[in-house]
Amino acid sequence: MSRPNLRPIQLPLWWLLKGISLLPFPVLYVFSDFLYLVVYRVVGYRKKVVRQNLERAFPGKTISERRAIEKQFFRNLADIIVETLKLVSLTPEELAKRVTLKNRETIDSYLEQGKPVMALGAHLGNWEFMSAAGNAMFPYPIDGVYKPLASPFFEAFMYHLRSRFGITLVPMKETLRHMLRHRGQTRILTLLSDQVPPFKLIQFWTNFLHQDTPFYVGAEKMRTSFGYPTFFAGMRHVGRGYYEVEFQELLPPPVDGENIDHFPLTEAFARKLEVWIEQNPADYLWSHKRWKHQRPQ
Repeated sequence: MSRPNLRPIQLPLWWLLKGISLLPFPVLYVFSDFLYLVVYRVVGYRKKVVRQNLERAFPGKTISERRAIEKQFFRNLADIIVETLKLVSLTPEELAKRVTLKNRETIDSYLEQGKPVMALGAHLGNWEFMSAAGNAMFPYPIDGVYKPLASPFFEAFMYHLRSRFGITLVPMKETLRHMLRHRGQTRILTLLSDQVPPFKLIQFWTNFLHQDTPFYVGAEKMRTSFGYPTFFAGMRHVGRGYYEVEFQELLPPPVDGENIDHFPLTEAFARKLEVWIEQNPADYLWSHKRWKHQRPQ
């Protein structure tokens, strides 16, 4: 199997991670159980952030209900770590058995008409599995917009395991150039649209999970400029190591004269994501510092 282009000093860590990925899932989940105890019980990784996020997002739940979500979240987080490592050696056939698609008829109809589409996801379930599984399920090129990591080793490592299933990875700053290069082609553009924009770039705020929350508006501008029909891609657990991705259309292609002053796509995405999280609370990435910015008065 090929490996990323690494310096000699980085090779021992690469071979270690590759060796771990070759372990069968039952063994990896034993390691995940141990990792959960260390991360949650011993280290308490971002436990304060998780508790604060859950308290603000679910003010109507009891403490015991929020603690149950908290514990399941950390168990899921440990699973995501070992499952992501498994992507180094997992075959497309094995991955296709673990990720199923629901409600894909509308998105398929657009693609069959030769229209490119855009799918907006979030940090739900195992988003790395969702990104990797797309090429095994759609007979069209898939582009994944991502934010490069600061660590050279982990940037090379994650790029390798994400791209080995066929997805074309597009650094966030090169998105417009990539889209212009492939304009008119039948492709699927995917983005994780729940990330926090830098404060100076915030153009949109909304009430999300009972809190003032900023969202990126890049997808909004791309839909308007390129005429994409746009879908929400929600992911949920259906069993340990098994997931379901459901597509829900957010907005059809824009029409001439459509009023976009109030960011209708971004608002529609926020509402869909809010409902999805309320229905599947432990599947969201609660350790993320999602609400670190304060809305200006």
